[in-house]
Amino acid sequence: MDLIVFGTVFLELVFGQVPALPGPGEEIYSDEFAMSCGGAVIVASAARRYGVRAGLSTLLGEDLGSRVAEEYCRRVDIDLAPSLRVSGRTAGISVVVNFAGERAFISYLPPHPDSERRDPARWLELLREHRPAWCYLHAGPAVIDFVRAAKALGTSVALDVALNTIDSDPGAVIDCARLGDVFLPNTQELLRLTGNRSLPAAIRDATAWCPQLVVKRGERGAIVASQAGSAEVTEGMLPVEVRDRTGAGDAFAGALIGALCHGASFTEAAVAGNTAGSETVGKLGGVGEIEVEGLSGGIPLR
Repeated sequence: MDLIVFGTVFLELVFGQVPALPGPGEEIYSDEFAMSCGGAVIVASAARRYGVRAGLSTLLGEDLGSRVAEEYCRRVDIDLAPSLRVSGRTAGISVVVNFAGERAFISYLPPHPDSERRDPARWLELLREHRPAWCYLHAGPAVIDFVRAAKALGTSVALDVALNTIDSDPGAVIDCARLGDVFLPNTQELLRLTGNRSLPAAIRDATAWCPQLVVKRGERGAIVASQAGSAEVTEGMLPVEVRDRTGAGDAFAGALIGALCHGASFTEAAVAGNTAGSETVGKLGGVGEIEVEGLSGGIPLR
């Protein structure tokens, strides 16, 4: 296996562009709707499109979201052997509404112990069993020792981050980034983490403790930076009509890792990431619209 992606999956219910969000008691209609998969499955899917053998480590339950994710992963040949099957509901649900070039979300994540969703001891056993070249996960206090152990096993580590973790424990995020092989924040996340108002200052601070930094900048491409210097990467951006920005950063990360697995430099890999991100915003949902066989034939809405 070339890559194991660790994280949570979501069932996405995505509405296309509407003029504005509804007010209290108001009902509006969208001309477009799609059901899709979000979260960690986007990363694994983008890497798989680059020909790497990708596995997904998540919780899979008995709910509709888990079944949609499983069926999609079978179709695109993502290995679910690293995932843990449990009873009850596990997949998150996200309702996405696109309006005026922005997005709004309502999300739900079924309650499970954090130690069950993020289980570094089990994850480490998966690395020992499958020996992937790369793993992908989100930085945070629970995974610092795991990142260190993964590196000791010879697995390269790609680290993403979320704003809520930056707000709750920025020191743990920095500690993870020091240990990983590549840190993948977007512009807002990096500014929040470093406490800077300017991106050049944030990059300068981050490269003092991060061996390799790739800043995701949406329609502006990416910046690849290290202590040796930085470069803006705009190659690979596609001229597409933006329908939904959901999952573009995850697709960028998966494609970047896929390219690295094939021996690309970080700059070359960022070009692949730009292309994947561009393709994603041209679709509704993180992996595009998916249809589920037998949806009307007994998959329970639990």
